[in-house]
Amino acid sequence: MGVDDADAIDPETCPTAGAMPMLGLGTWQNTGDQCADSVRTALETGYRHIDTAQAYDNEELVGEGIERADVDREDVFLATKVWKANLTGDDVLETTRESLDRLGVDYVDLLYVHWPAETYDAEETLSAFSELYDEGLIEHVGVSNFQPEQLEVAVDVCDAPILANQVECHPLLPQEDVREACENYDVEVVAYSPLARGAVFDQPTIQEIADEHGVTEAQVSLAWLREKGITAIPKATGTAHIRDNFESLTLELDREEVNAIDAIDETERAVDPGFAPWN
Repeated sequence: MGVDDADAIDPETCPTAGAMPMLGLGTWQNTGDQCADSVRTALETGYRHIDTAQAYDNEELVGEGIERADVDREDVFLATKVWKANLTGDDVLETTRESLDRLGVDYVDLLYVHWPAETYDAEETLSAFSELYDEGLIEHVGVSNFQPEQLEVAVDVCDAPILANQVECHPLLPQEDVREACENYDVEVVAYSPLARGAVFDQPTIQEIADEHGVTEAQVSLAWLREKGITAIPKATGTAHIRDNFESLTLELDREEVNAIDAIDETERAVDPGFAPWN
């Protein structure tokens, strides 16, 4: 399938995890006019899930891209994240409203705790998230970079249901323990850096499967995540990459191929700050 064939994929056929389309556009390190252009291109290609964050410093540009696209706002699943310095109760309420202003929207579909670090306090932080949920400013509560123990506490203390835990996840970091905990608590897994910052392109098993299907290693990795029930939000800026990732929706891996990827004996964690809960 060539890149132009992405036009033939109906966005309505994109699998969903509840209300959340299972393929989205990540916007980390995407700034300037390119960011708005990427968001518009993705939406007009068929994406219906856009992911940003306060810390990305591009919420206004993401909002511009949504506004420019020939897609209704109500059809876009829009997610942002509250930075770790803004997680006291009052700061959550204030900065979330600022995020909505920058995005140019009345609500976001999903609001994440970006990291359980710095000003994060489970009861205080998630109480504020629940207040935003009750006010209709956010449709869903999410957490990000939570280990099983943090997730257990969050599910227990948050009055609003937690839809998703966004973590780095890809064939070189399959996150079995986190995925098992999420399944136990009925929380969806969202994968950031789903291509391991490009490392999947050099992995022999993924290369072999990609060659057999005549597709890119990116498509294989994204299809593997989908087979696991994981939502992926790969970053892409140019039209070709945006379309190539979208075409992963048409790639079906057989059980033998999934098992071969599962058996990859390599580990690559791309995001590993000192304040992360696993350190």
